Amino acid sequence: MDVMLLAGTRPEAVKLAPLALALAEHPVLHPVVVHSGQHPGMVEQALEPFGLVVDAWLDVPPRVTGGQAELVAGLLPALDDALRRHAPAALVVQGDTTTTLAGALAAFWLGIPVVHLEAGLRTHDLAAPFPEEGARQMVSRIAALHLAPTLGAAAALRAEGVARQQIAVTGNTVVDAVLEIAARDLPARDTALALLEMELAEAGERLVLVTSHRRESWGEPLERTLAAVQLIVAEHPDVQVLFPAHPNPQVRTQVETALAGLPRVTVTDPLEYPDLVRALRLASLVLTDSGGIQEEAPTFGTPVVVLRDVTERAEVVEAGCAWLAGTDTARIVDLAARLLSGELRPAQVGNPYGEGNAAARAIAAIEELLAVRTATPATAS
Repeated sequence: MDVMLLAGTRPEAVKLAPLALALAEHPVLHPVVVHSGQHPGMVEQALEPFGLVVDAWLDVPPRVTGGQAELVAGLLPALDDALRRHAPAALVVQGDTTTTLAGALAAFWLGIPVVHLEAGLRTHDLAAPFPEEGARQMVSRIAALHLAPTLGAAAALRAEGVARQQIAVTGNTVVDAVLEIAARDLPARDTALALLEMELAEAGERLVLVTSHRRESWGEPLERTLAAVQLIVAEHPDVQVLFPAHPNPQVRTQVETALAGLPRVTVTDPLEYPDLVRALRLASLVLTDSGGIQEEAPTFGTPVVVLRDVTERAEVVEAGCAWLAGTDTARIVDLAARLLSGELRPAQVGNPYGEGNAAARAIAAIEELLAVRTATPATAS
């Protein structure tokens, strides 16, 4: 019985990987990993460290404008064709991307149950994050099974009228993923990260990891963040900054213009997932607008300054693992200084998104949805 896992971006692939691994060991259910083509090459790169490969690619026309309408117009016919050919028992979509929304629509129209991994995250503000908040809410209207990472996410779904029996609280599979990769302790593949790691060890310096990739952060918000990075480096002579920059040429140019030649700042291409996990383990502090990093960093006790005004990952803030700063330069610099000095410390409460058993819980919920019964050993007489 095939279960199709749809991914188009690296975060989707990372969070689907533990589920694919668990399904591959299942006696009845079988994973079929499909790449939507939203971010060419990135899904394959993310799956490789887990020993996984893409089973099928969608035949989507090359994008010209890069707009959401163009992407959806290409995805829907290709998804319809793939779903008809594979006829999966269910389609699993993850999170809040355009791939997620298009996949859910295509499966819903064909009467294929939609399983929403990481369901129920909400800011209740359709403008932030945009368009992700809208995508999540729309998928919630048509999903047959909602795999909520936390009790808070489940409560948000219940408040919107989702039946309790359609919700399973699983934890977040990104914790499964980050623990799987961290346990392998792979050496850095990115040359700049490897060199930086040696410098940190030799000089006894600390690492501040910075990422900013969300569309609403581009332009003036990113300019304010970069100004904060400049000040943090100037005020903390024992700090090295690592900034894996978004591949968009405008963003990369903006980052390099602001930080080029600045001592103790390293700008790289986006890191492969094992290298990102390694950087999170090394870091004394993370500044990020990434949702995934908000979920991953608490596994290592690494404090996070969130470069967003609101976050749908409220649990990480409430648990004392992260602090909201938006892109206000002064607030970013102040929080960074207080965290680096030890005035503020992350709460040692573990990861609020689980302990690494989310995939197993998700499989149990999918079994119930599909009425799958697995054989149990006979009782000895």
